[in-house]
Amino acid sequence: MSEFLAEMIGTMILIIFGGGVVGGVVLKKTKAEGAGWIVITIGWGLAVTMGVYAVGSISGAHLNPAVTLGFASIGEFPWEKVPLYMTAQVIGGFLGGVIVFFQYLPHWRATKDPSDKLAVFSTGPAIRSTLSNLVSEMIGTFVLIMGLLFIGANEFTEGLNPAIVGLLITAIGLSLGATTGYAINPARDLGPRIAHALLPIIGKGSSDWGYSWIPIVGPLLGGTYGALFYKAIFKGDYSVTFWIVSIVVVVVLIAALNSELKKRHASEEAV
Repeated sequence: MSEFLAEMIGTMILIIFGGGVVGGVVLKKTKAEGAGWIVITIGWGLAVTMGVYAVGSISGAHLNPAVTLGFASIGEFPWEKVPLYMTAQVIGGFLGGVIVFFQYLPHWRATKDPSDKLAVFSTGPAIRSTLSNLVSEMIGTFVLIMGLLFIGANEFTEGLNPAIVGLLITAIGLSLGATTGYAINPARDLGPRIAHALLPIIGKGSSDWGYSWIPIVGPLLGGTYGALFYKAIFKGDYSVTFWIVSIVVVVVLIAALNSELKKRHASEEAV
């Protein structure tokens, strides 16, 4: 199997299990309806575990453009393969979304809320606040890449690493995912969102393209910074890129804080 096909299939498996668990919880008249956030986070952790087990020995199982870009930024992955991997990941995300659509065919009609249908395919914020949502995705993916590098620095029993990565994803979902639904993966969000836009889903409503850039930019920026931060702090390699990205991250954090303070001030004046 080629690396391209491996990344595509691995990401497809990720979405089949991940989008599948969301569908079971939020769509009407499923046997898992209303099972809650804990079930979703565990399902996503297992989804990543299965994807990594499937193709880890072939492509390294990035399954995520933020992982690919982050590893490339610190010399752990060749830059010439970055476009190939990212393309495969988005295609895999799309195919996974299509399969989840067929899995729940009668439940689209039974579900009236368009936002519930979109949630099966892509993420959305609990409170819509552009810069704060961006920061949430940055932090989640920062922790993801740091965690992957922590795991890689330790020795485990052969075959155990994918399960440890799955636990990392579950931990991120439980601790940091409740603000934006923790895309932490542009392909996980963009591929299925395209599927949502193209598929004949009954009463599906908008694909929310106005929000779609946040689960792309946030993970790419946060993931890259996570890799650069690890290399700088844990390995003592303070590159120029590290300082540039550090400045960008600080600017985004300050802008997000300032935006929330302005909103609070405006609400207090309104009262």
